[in-house]
Amino acid sequence: MISNPVADMMTRLRNANAELHADVPMPHSSLKEAVARVLKSEGYILDFVVEPGEPCSTLRIRLKYRGERSRRERAISKIRLVSKPSRRVYVGKDDIPRPLGGMGICILSTSQGVLAGHEARARGVGGEVLCEVL
Repeated sequence: MISNPVADMMTRLRNANAELHADVPMPHSSLKEAVARVLKSEGYILDFVVEPGEPCSTLRIRLKYRGERSRRERAISKIRLVSKPSRRVYVGKDDIPRPLGGMGICILSTSQGVLAGHEARARGVGGEVLCEVL
């Protein structure tokens, strides 16, 4: 039983990215899949697939790198969990953070689904800030 599935996902991504792994498997949930969809649309990961299995499905994320194996540059330089079970962080539409002055993204859980910060700003909705990706 994982107490905070998004924190577990961020930790797995951070560790796999640090070791230059090609992909990282994790237990599937619809929230993790929605976060992976945002990461893919923003160009931070190559792709993700949901592999059915027993007792639960697996979400496999393919990480993105640039360059040769010896000189690889990571697409995700930093990933940080913002909202935690002990401290939930909610923002209105006018207070959505812009990590690195807009060079990074924040991922929000809104009433319209899981969105990137700039998309939530364009739609005029706020929500819970899940994480920041730089």
